[in-house]
Amino acid sequence: MVAFGKKLKDRQIEEWRGYYINYKLMKKKVKRYAQQIKEGTLDRRHVLKDFSIMLDNQIEKIVLFLLEQQGLLASRIAKLGQRHDALQHQPDISQISELREAYRQVGRDLLKLLFFVEINAIGLRKILKKFDKRFGYRFTDYYVKTRANHPYSQLQQVFKHVGVGAVVGAVSRNLHELQDRQGSYLSIYDQPSVPLQDPVIDSIKAAVDRLTHSTNFLSFLGQHALILQEEFPTPVEEQADDQRYHFMSLLLNLANTFLYMVNTYIIVPTADDYSISLGAAATVCGVVIGAMAVAQVFSSVYFSAWSNRSYFKPLIFSSIALFVGNTLYALAYDLNSIWVLLIGRLFCGLGSARAVNRRYISDCVPLRIRMQASAGFVSASALGMACGPALAAFLQTNFKIYKLTFNQNTLPGWVMAVAWLIYLVWLCISFKEPLREDEEIHIQQESSGGKAESDALEKGLKQPLLITSEDKKADEDDDHDIDESEEAIDESRRPATSIGSAYRLLTPSVKVQLLIYFMLKYAMEILLSESSVITTYYFGWSTSSVAIFLACLGLTVLPVNILVGSYISNMFEDRQILLASEILVFVGIVMSFHIIIPYSVAQYVVSGLVMFVSAEVLEGVNLSLLSRVMSSRLSRGTYNGGLLSTEAGTLARVIADGTITLAGYLGDSKLLNVTLLPSLVICISSIAATCYTYNSLY
Repeated sequence: MVAFGKKLKDRQIEEWRGYYINYKLMKKKVKRYAQQIKEGTLDRRHVLKDFSIMLDNQIEKIVLFLLEQQGLLASRIAKLGQRHDALQHQPDISQISELREAYRQVGRDLLKLLFFVEINAIGLRKILKKFDKRFGYRFTDYYVKTRANHPYSQLQQVFKHVGVGAVVGAVSRNLHELQDRQGSYLSIYDQPSVPLQDPVIDSIKAAVDRLTHSTNFLSFLGQHALILQEEFPTPVEEQADDQRYHFMSLLLNLANTFLYMVNTYIIVPTADDYSISLGAAATVCGVVIGAMAVAQVFSSVYFSAWSNRSYFKPLIFSSIALFVGNTLYALAYDLNSIWVLLIGRLFCGLGSARAVNRRYISDCVPLRIRMQASAGFVSASALGMACGPALAAFLQTNFKIYKLTFNQNTLPGWVMAVAWLIYLVWLCISFKEPLREDEEIHIQQESSGGKAESDALEKGLKQPLLITSEDKKADEDDDHDIDESEEAIDESRRPATSIGSAYRLLTPSVKVQLLIYFMLKYAMEILLSESSVITTYYFGWSTSSVAIFLACLGLTVLPVNILVGSYISNMFEDRQILLASEILVFVGIVMSFHIIIPYSVAQYVVSGLVMFVSAEVLEGVNLSLLSRVMSSRLSRGTYNGGLLSTEAGTLARVIADGTITLAGYLGDSKLLNVTLLPSLVICISSIAATCYTYNSLY
């Protein structure tokens, strides 16, 4: 892979070259600081001051150029506005088409400017990470705290753009008025429901959203999937994705996700009763529920590796394993064996293909719809989580066919076994294995000869700079100055090859994000897995009542994400929402403790709702930040960021379910407080860690 500095240079626009962040110069400066500190000729305080001044100058150069270009665009729009006003009195079809194209050209130039800012923003984040990694300082924390929060902050101008928003609005409004109306206009402010169908405006809005991290419901929901993307997606990658994409195959992956989550939570309301019927304690339900997660710790790794070669075969294996596992789960009642029950759940966990589902979206779905597909992945999980307990509520019956018993304990297994058998048939009929990379390259080489030239903007982004012989010599001299170890760091862009190498890529900020993810999954698993035992002990709830409660919790996922994704995330920074959500999870945990006697239904329901909803909000924001602070090397390969987050969440579930079973030996009366105590400790630790790394989450 190409080093970041080379990739950054190749993306620059030639005539603006002098206004980009000088990444190579700052990288050399970092190397020189290291040598001087080692020689004892420079102290750390001087390094912080000198590097801060250099960054200030670089940012000021970017911001002033940005403001200058905004002014030029505004001047062009003002002149076009005069022509627009004249056409309202004397409409002319040819002039309207010409004016519309002139506005589109302004939009294309605005898009160039947005890409300019985006590349500089990426460069700033990269150099801050490099400095922290090289020296072990918390320089990013210091720099962001002193610059980003200052009233005259120029750093904020690189990430928040009121002026750009005004230009976007002007271009959008005028193009909308000229769209298919031939001189008879209605304002977008009067009819906001009428969409503007123009690819230039769509590209501009997407670029602004990426730059400011603005979200809507779909993008916020999609963040839960942690489907990492390359920082510089190219049209070639987009074309390859189109060749690999197959709608029915995507639908089958989403169906697999949905059925797996139904399979996970359909047993939660009855696991305690099933354990008792097999001669075990009610709290053994923790092991029964957690057995699936134990196997998932291992299945996530081999499914992730398997998806490097195929998507179809892992899904076939997943369906067969889940069919066998659910059949064993159902047969355990008539065999009167808790071990058959646990083996069945282990088989179900071995069939967890979520790594394949996520990988298919990341690798095979085109960029233009990848966010919608990611949101579909998360929605399928949320709906499955709600439908599992709800379905269990309807399986309240008891009958026998020959020697097989069908009751509330065994029916979840039989129903899911039939569901996976139907899914397996559908999979064999409809799934299309996508092309592998070597096949794509061959097809692209065959089709490249007849491909038409792209528009001027695209060419400006794709073509490398025209470097003079003097520039080339200077670059070679610069590269010679960089030592081999530093060059190796930049040019080693290969994916991590093991869990250990992936772990070594984790910065303190990433480790904190994974801790937060562990905490929220632990707290949610404690709440859900012990709900049947707790509500039966304190309130005497029936299986149907527990199922309805769990289903209602699951149904809050989509409305909460609509609220946060469409409104709250656009009003506050992600790191602010992150910390607030952690505090609310802490409040929900504290409220859940059995301190006041008697323990009321209202206390349990309200505290559970606060904890669950806060954890859902926290998950989306946490994974959004994780995707930004995580190394780009973790966006590819078997040991990627998605796998790490899955492993962290799965381990949390395993430990939480084990905690429930162990706490059961102390008696049902102490179960609630004993299981909540670790949640409280981990939550406090994550809040403290967030505060420590707060200014690096930028």
